[in-house]
Order: sequence, then structure tokens, then C-alpha cells
Amino acid sequence: MGNVDGQDVLKPVKRILLKVSGECFCPPNERGVSMDSVNRLATQIANVAKMGVQVAVVMGGGNILRGAQFKASDGASSIQEATAHYMGMLATIMNGSALHDALEAQGQPTRLMTAIKMDVVAEPYIRRRALRHLEKGRVVILAGGMGTPFVTTDTAAAQRALELDVDYLFKATKVDGVYSADPNKDPNAVFYPNLTFEEAITQNLRVMDQEAFAKCHDHGMPIMVFNYRKEGNLERAARGEHIGTIIR
Repeated sequence: MGNVDGQDVLKPVKRILLKVSGECFCPPNERGVSMDSVNRLATQIANVAKMGVQVAVVMGGGNILRGAQFKASDGASSIQEATAHYMGMLATIMNGSALHDALEAQGQPTRLMTAIKMDVVAEPYIRRRALRHLEKGRVVILAGGMGTPFVTTDTAAAQRALELDVDYLFKATKVDGVYSADPNKDPNAVFYPNLTFEEAITQNLRVMDQEAFAKCHDHGMPIMVFNYRKEGNLERAARGEHIGTIIR
């Protein structure tokens, strides 16, 4: 890590894991899958892959379904929480299928791998196979979370980032990085260009869950949080520019 004109210069980026939320798959305040949104995301990812950077992607499924919506405070819901989590995992596979086809339509070789076995839809996630795909220049989409309930997609992203030995975990958001509060609701929210894991955990900054922070902290995995909606941000980050907030 160096410094040029007051701006951090990151170590060379060879392999990244990109965590995108379900909201990346549809317009703001909408639900479902919008192929316009998916194609914009696919274009950014394909551009990074063309730079020679190996890309793995973990996505959420909140645009389709959130397990929390089935939790009734009065116990009235007939769907068990574990079942709701499995339903959320299936939503990420639907998103992954859409992104897979969008990338391949742009000529970018891609593999969809899932933590839940469904051979007619995707390959099962096998770490060494995923690494081989990355080394061959294929984008690897990792869907289905960890394949078990009570694990967030943030934690799944942290786990896969460590397994695949990436240089950075990139977290794509709809704001410019990490703030002390939601900048869309609090005009006095303070932007943090740099944070330590200790600061992120003790201040309970909710850009990722505590377990994901803890995994990255324990194994020295840096996280960059940035606004994916700004054209070129993903490519700039992959070139080693400091975009948004770096947690390390």
C-alpha cells in the first residue's frame, strides 16, 4: 500500500470477490429481476475480467425474497425460519442464473456454482474447481450462500473470499462507502474513507454483518465498500484505486 498525492494506491489486484446485494438486480425501490439492471452489472464485471482480473461474485436475493419476511412476532407464521433461509438461498440462485446468461451474452465465459446441489442448473461448488475456472479467465458466480440456514450472504462472501485467496473483498452498495449513519436519512452522517476492523465492529457499522467482519479481520482480508452505480467504479477499484471505504 502506497500513497500518491494523498491517495492510497492498493497492492496489485489479481483476483477479487465481488459481493452484490439483491437490489443490484432491479431498479431502486422495486422487486424482482430487471434485465436492464442485470445487464449493467454484467457489463461492469465483464470489463473487469477483460482487464485480466479474476472475478468471483456472491449475490444476495433480497430483490426476490427475504427470509425475515416470514418471521411473525406473534408466532403466526407457519414457515419455519430455517425453511425461510433455504428459500432465500434459492432466490440467490435465480439471480445467479440471470447474471450468468447476461455475462455470457456479452462474450464473457462464466460458471454458475451453487452450495446447494442442483446439477441440472449449475455446478456444485468445489473450491479447487472454482479456482481452476478463475485461472482460466472465467467469472465464477457463487450462489446459494453456504448451503446452510442462519448464515448471511455477507458471511458467505467473506468465507468464499478466504477460500479462494482473493486480494480484496469488494462490497458493492448504493452509497459512496461507509458512513456513521445512513446518509440518505441523516444529512450529518460522516463518511469514512478508511476504517480498521476494530472500528467497524465496535461502532456496529452495518455495511456487513459482524461475523463477516470477524472472519476478514482474523485472516487479514481487506474490504473495499463503494457505490457500484457510479459508472467505472468497479473497474477503477480493480485497477488498484482507492474507491469508497477501505476496511483493513
